[in-house]
Amino acid sequence: MAKIAVEEPYEDVRMALEEKGHKVTMFVTDENVTGYDLGVVRTINEGHNDEFNFPVVAMSGMSIDNVVEAVEHRLNQV
Repeated sequence: MAKIAVEEPYEDVRMALEEKGHKVTMFVTDENVTGYDLGVVRTINEGHNDEFNFPVVAMSGMSIDNVVEAVEHRLNQV
């Protein structure tokens, strides 16, 4: 499965993605995060969407189930 970076403190998202078989690592927003298939962040700041070298799902306004669905959908596009 995919290697996914999830922004702290979203342990519930980490657990839901791990249940789907993904390898998940937590990170803090000011960390230099590289080498992942996908990232899950709180929001994407306008003009700063090039911070990561992988696709990112912004979970603003989404339930955990919606985030998992968005991650799965995004991974199928890559």
